[in-house]
This record gives sequence, C-alpha cells and structure tokens, in this order.
Amino acid sequence: MKNCFKSIVILAVSLSLVLPAFAQEAPGGSNLLSALALPLLLLLIFYFLLIRPQQRRQKQHREMVEGVKRGDTVVSSGGLIGKVTKVTDNELHIEIAENVKVKIVRGMVADVRSKGQPVEEKK
Repeated sequence: MKNCFKSIVILAVSLSLVLPAFAQEAPGGSNLLSALALPLLLLLIFYFLLIRPQQRRQKQHREMVEGVKRGDTVVSSGGLIGKVTKVTDNELHIEIAENVKVKIVRGMVADVRSKGQPVEEKK
C-alpha cells in the first residue's frame, strides 16, 4: 500500500512538472491533455487508494463465508461467538452455549476464529 501511494505521488509530481510545458506549447488554445490530466489523476488515485482495497476485502470476506463448515468457531456481526453445528445454503446454525442454538444468515459472519476439525459422528 505504501509503495502504491509513493508511485502515485511520484506520478502526480511528474505530471505537475510536465503539464505546464505542454500548456506553453499551445498558445491561446485549450490543450486537451492539460484539461483531462487532473480528473484522470484523481480517478487513478481513488481507484488505487479506495476502490481496489475495498474490492479485495470484499473478495476475502466472500471466500471466508463460503468456506465456513461444521465445527468452525465464528463471530457474527452482532457479536455472537459460537460453534457452527449445521450449514445450509443461506444459513448457519450456531451453538452459542450449552443447548442454545441460533440461526444466522451466512453474510452476517464477521470472522472465523478457528477452523474446526471434522466432527466425528456418534455411534
């Protein structure tokens, strides 16, 4: 992230030094390059500093939620911590205390604390 920010700053400084030279070449006329440079630079900065990291976080969260399986310890966005006892398409059944089970929507999982071992079936 820091290297990306440094690259953007270097690009901005170099553009600020080069663009006045281009503007001096076209006397009296409007230069398309100098008119579009600042908006394009701002779009580039927003993409690398805001949009791209947010997309990466969303992808990691989606993969984490899709990978939840029975036996995992999860934290819901409401703060409940429990062990997953049953996984369905859209819901998770979580045991938050002895004989206390709740259902939550998969998307409400905020974190997977520890991966569980495969649950052995009782004989």
